[in-house]
Amino acid sequence: MDVAEVAADLVAEQQALDEVVADLDIEVWSRATPSPRWTVADQVAHLTYFDEAAATAIVDPDHFRTMVDDLMGVAGGGDDAVDQFTLGRLRGLGPAGLLDAWRVGRGRLAEAAATLADDTRVIWYGPSMGAKSFLTARLMEAWAHGQDVVDTVGGHRPATGRLRHIAQLGVITRQWSYINRRLDAPEGDVRVELDGPSGARWTWGAEGADDLVRGPAEDFCLVVTQRRHIADTALELTGEAALDWMHRAQAFAGPPTDGPQPGRT
Repeated sequence: MDVAEVAADLVAEQQALDEVVADLDIEVWSRATPSPRWTVADQVAHLTYFDEAAATAIVDPDHFRTMVDDLMGVAGGGDDAVDQFTLGRLRGLGPAGLLDAWRVGRGRLAEAAATLADDTRVIWYGPSMGAKSFLTARLMEAWAHGQDVVDTVGGHRPATGRLRHIAQLGVITRQWSYINRRLDAPEGDVRVELDGPSGARWTWGAEGADDLVRGPAEDFCLVVTQRRHIADTALELTGEAALDWMHRAQAFAGPPTDGPQPGRT
């Protein structure tokens, strides 16, 4: 899959969430979501801010570096300070204005993504990223934060083959899930066998590995993005390394966080 295909899937994932929120009543936007401190509107505002940042990182890296410095300058003030910096302006727009801003921002990102080649590297808040990985991370963010919205409003968002991007990210961030906690990952391979929404089997890792994660692709994606506890999924785990990983999995950047307790369905 080339960068243009990933970019198209990102647009489709964003549109899938748009269809969930576009017709929400105004008061629903202020409902609290599973993410601490954040309402439905805050979830969309978060995506808006970082879609705009991603577009800037592609087309104007120097300006993006200034944005990073500005964000790091307030980070010492804690989560509330970061929220005010990234979400404050967008919180003042109201649902209709926020929805328009998100659409404009992700449109800018789509235009910027069209300029990327497979071997392009894009600067970001940590190390630079390959173009496909960069856009995959944006897709994962849209899906994961969209899940918080879906869980809150009871919206319908069918599982699609785009989950493969998120599953791939979940697999390759196994080591990161430990490094981020300053831990050594258990030795040995973990085989992952997932059933995609179409019925196709997606696999990673060596056949015959002692440790195995098997089950629905959507459930795996929910766990590695910390939207579900493994006890609330149909995943089947074999081996201590597989079990330990699924308790620590974190497919996104940032400080280490723990997933939800059992019972979020």
